[in-house]
Amino acid sequence: MDNNNNNNQFENNDQNQATPTPTPEPRKRQRGGLTLTKVAVTALVAGLLGGGAAYGGITYLNNSGINDTAVPAGSNKSGNASTSNVTVNVSSQSTKAFNQVKGAMVSVINLQKQNSSSSTLGQLFGAESSSSNSKSKSELEEASEGSGVVYKKDGNTAYIVTNNHVVSGSSALRVVTSSGKQLQAKLVGKDSVTDLAVLKVNGSDLKTVASFGNSDKIKVGETALAIGSPLGSQYATSLTEGIISAKKRTIETTNSSGTQTGNATVIQTDAAINPGNSGGALINVGGQVVGITSSKIASDAEGTSVEGMGFAIPSNEVVNIINQLVKKGKVVRPALGITYVDLANVSSAQQKSILKLPSSVESGVVVMSASAGSPAKKAGLAKYDVITAMGGHQISDQSTLRDILYTYKLNDTVSMTYYHNGKKKTANVKLTETSSQLSSSTSANSES
Repeated sequence: MDNNNNNNQFENNDQNQATPTPTPEPRKRQRGGLTLTKVAVTALVAGLLGGGAAYGGITYLNNSGINDTAVPAGSNKSGNASTSNVTVNVSSQSTKAFNQVKGAMVSVINLQKQNSSSSTLGQLFGAESSSSNSKSKSELEEASEGSGVVYKKDGNTAYIVTNNHVVSGSSALRVVTSSGKQLQAKLVGKDSVTDLAVLKVNGSDLKTVASFGNSDKIKVGETALAIGSPLGSQYATSLTEGIISAKKRTIETTNSSGTQTGNATVIQTDAAINPGNSGGALINVGGQVVGITSSKIASDAEGTSVEGMGFAIPSNEVVNIINQLVKKGKVVRPALGITYVDLANVSSAQQKSILKLPSSVESGVVVMSASAGSPAKKAGLAKYDVITAMGGHQISDQSTLRDILYTYKLNDTVSMTYYHNGKKKTANVKLTETSSQLSSSTSANSES
């Protein structure tokens, strides 16, 4: 999570991820529990005081009086304290794992251009402004901070993985190593769909490289350690500990305009994750990176505060995306070459009069246009056709279509079920078109 002034419920600069709606405990039950606890504590204290008073009364009657013991007089030097010579060697598996990885952790600073006027002071003190000093100049300022992980070195070149939203909109990038040294960084490639990016720096001073573990092998309940720069490089290499709460949790993703773009399968953990942790490492007790932390739920749709629900991109997916970004600078995905809207956004009257759909069709996506020469156009799809299934999987909305589409590779052929003028049809679509990332032509009209 990058540390900026535009924190969302999900800690994500470019709004790649939308907040899933958790199921909170009923509020009546929570308040009832607090009330019962308060009553029980009060009753217990009252009972103790009553018992003490009764016992004291009996003692007084039996002894006819109590004499106070005098406090010893003299110097207070005998009250000095000292530390013990005994030392305890505390070495846990978590400590070993942290020491193994901490040198590979960096802070990533996003620098952006800001316009500032150099004539402000002169105007304040009544000086005449000239064309030279009244001219606005462009300066680079720190817009946000996140985290990153050094995963490879090749000679003096070190490669760092971080989140796409950490570097999004940057004019320049800077990296701060765990030893505090600042390095200029260059963007190798980024992918908004998976929210990953790769940077490279002069790594002559970097000695530690993190290794990736197999995220398919992690288990729910095992220890998870999150390392990053919460609230920025001031708190670099902060360590928090928790467990793996879920191996494969599906959450919604959105683009910068707030439109849902699909679903992501992520690791859920209760290790504390805060703004600035984005792009940091989620590691196991063996010191292996099993995920790249990317987001959290801070509150639900009703504004109820949520704790211990952080998410990380699984390491197996991270490695796959890294290799594509290093090779091409982007991730190449198949595209249908259409714009479309959810069927749910079309009124029942229009579904019947314009789309001519039978009442049994309740979900799918409506084709609004098909580009000339695109895979969809070649397969016969046209405006107002309704796609209901792809590859044998039902299409409920835009995001499920994209999720299914992205499981295929270029030049794959996929079967598609759709309705044309109310008649059910099937077609085989060869995915020859490419799309490096999802885009949105309007808030309600998506492109794939």
